[in-house]
Amino acid sequence: MLKKLILILFLVAPIKIWAQNNTLTGNIFDNENRATSLEGASIKNLSTRALVLTNKDGHFAIPAKIGDLISFGMVGYQTDTVYLTNLFPKNIYLRVQVNSLNTVDINSTKLSPMLGNLGNPDNKPPTRQLDYSKEKGGLRLNLGYGKWRKEKLKIQELNEQENYQEEITKNFNEQTIKSTLKFEGADIKNFIDLFRPTVDQVKAERPFNYSYYIVKAYHAWLKLPLDQRKLPSLIKPKTSN
Repeated sequence: MLKKLILILFLVAPIKIWAQNNTLTGNIFDNENRATSLEGASIKNLSTRALVLTNKDGHFAIPAKIGDLISFGMVGYQTDTVYLTNLFPKNIYLRVQVNSLNTVDINSTKLSPMLGNLGNPDNKPPTRQLDYSKEKGGLRLNLGYGKWRKEKLKIQELNEQENYQEEITKNFNEQTIKSTLKFEGADIKNFIDLFRPTVDQVKAERPFNYSYYIVKAYHAWLKLPLDQRKLPSLIKPKTSN
């Protein structure tokens, strides 16, 4: 019996280790208030198209392997993308996205007929009225529509983010960088991690000139000290007591 138990442990252990080595875990926080975890943030493996959301504690787990590109995003926050050089647990801090509002031309704005008889000299009844009648259950509000609309907008936002991330990956990778700069060596991965363009950058300039951006980013990378030519590790080493 003991021999059978030992044999089972030997068979199960490699499977458990393999599973752990093919999953990326971590937590997502607000960058300004780093004690605030973000629930409902999306984590997308751009290499496999796997998609998960964080739980109420901001925790996530997604199938991944070294070499995959993982994007972290949430409505109202800037999307962050990480090139996996290891599968250590990661803490991700998302920055709030600041949007500038365009000027509104009041003169060209049309009034909605839903305003009813506001300012109507003939005192005609409004186009639509709220029904307060008891026979129909009083005031009727469609409370589910707002939630459905928010979910639909979130899906549209995720799809838009996915399309931009695919475009960035297609135009900003080792092959395109090498063909543009004749850049060789292991440092190219660090260069990609540091200077991969964000979705906001690509959206702000359409069409986005990737060749010009690669050259410009490379000159900026060369000016950095050697110890700053890669992203710092988000995992703090454990200190022995």
